[in-house]
Amino acid sequence: MADDAQAINPFETAKRQVDIVADLLKLDNGNREILKHPKRELTVNFPVRMDDGQYRVYTGYRVQYNMARGPTKGGIRYHPGVTLDEVRALSAWMTWKCAVVNLPYGGAKGGIICDPKHMSKGELERLTRRYASEIAPIIGPEMDIPAPDVYTDSQTMAWIMDTYSMQRGYSVPGVVTGKPISLGGSEGRGEATGRGCAYVIREAAAHAGVKVHGGSVAVQGFGNAGSVAANILHDEQHAKIIAVSDSKGGILNPEGFNPHAVEEHKKKTGSVVGFPGSKPVTNEEILETKCDILVPAALENQITKRNADNIQARIVAEAANGPTLPDADKTLYEKGITVLPDILANAGGVTVSYFEWAQDIQGYFWDLEDVNRRLEKVMTQSYAQVHKTALEYKVHNRTAAYVLAIQRVVDAIKIRGIYP
Repeated sequence: MADDAQAINPFETAKRQVDIVADLLKLDNGNREILKHPKRELTVNFPVRMDDGQYRVYTGYRVQYNMARGPTKGGIRYHPGVTLDEVRALSAWMTWKCAVVNLPYGGAKGGIICDPKHMSKGELERLTRRYASEIAPIIGPEMDIPAPDVYTDSQTMAWIMDTYSMQRGYSVPGVVTGKPISLGGSEGRGEATGRGCAYVIREAAAHAGVKVHGGSVAVQGFGNAGSVAANILHDEQHAKIIAVSDSKGGILNPEGFNPHAVEEHKKKTGSVVGFPGSKPVTNEEILETKCDILVPAALENQITKRNADNIQARIVAEAANGPTLPDADKTLYEKGITVLPDILANAGGVTVSYFEWAQDIQGYFWDLEDVNRRLEKVMTQSYAQVHKTALEYKVHNRTAAYVLAIQRVVDAIKIRGIYP
């Protein structure tokens, strides 16, 4: 699978997905070109003082893909493998993700080429604040609202919010989402991606003839989204969690186990590996485990043409971004497997980010029950619209989600017109 993953340019994949939908919607070349180009890209190279007193120059990006439906929204990732094409692709996917759940946003994404695992907290703070200063001219509550992504968190967002606010001379909590509650963050934001995924699984299961209650679930990637989805499926929908994994390996028990106990084990040991009463499995084997529901919640490019035929789940719910390659989609569809695409299945995170932004702008905050009720409504309505579109166009759910999202973006472009 590694070879497949390395050969794929994510932005080429994103543009290919646009072409597939443009053909279905019979879009003209002008609209196709607009949809295949980011509106704005910023590359910044900036020095950071390291703990040893030396300076290192880091490269960061911020890409704003499309603003037809509103200000752009999207995370910032810190990773040694960040590339401009990756950030472009992620910003495109954020555009469609916001549109598929009908949020008044366009998509954006940011990233810094760095290895946060080998940086101190002080170095990360100086890196973050300088990057925030560099991209400050193009972000803001009415323009572009960053959020956490790979190896960034609520502390990162607090530093960005503070840096931006210092430049403005007053507090601007709405400049980022995913903040600590004490700085204007939202209740329920931390578990929103996993919770939204669980809601979509529940809705899809009814159409796919799959019983979640007592059904078997395998989760590749027992991080934030994967562990929350497992916990909610176990606690609220009484599913049986039979396999989970992290970057160090996986565990399997066909009789099922308590995901909360696995979480405690991971906190103590640093991995799910070695959980009592389980047998070890690889991340590749997790994907091919016989189960009712498979939740890929780790990295992109996991289900490929090479292993798609070995997938035995009846529902694949993509809590991660881009875990299934386009060639694999066709195979899964022909096998009768219901795929819940990432731009729908993991849109709970951006939905509650939208709620956070709305609360910040109002200066009025909701309780957890209210947040979860609103999230459930958005996710269930969005799944119903995707399912209806899939039946109407006789396509699988990913194409249906893209049809729904891209049509909404195209409608906004047409109604607004092209300036000047």
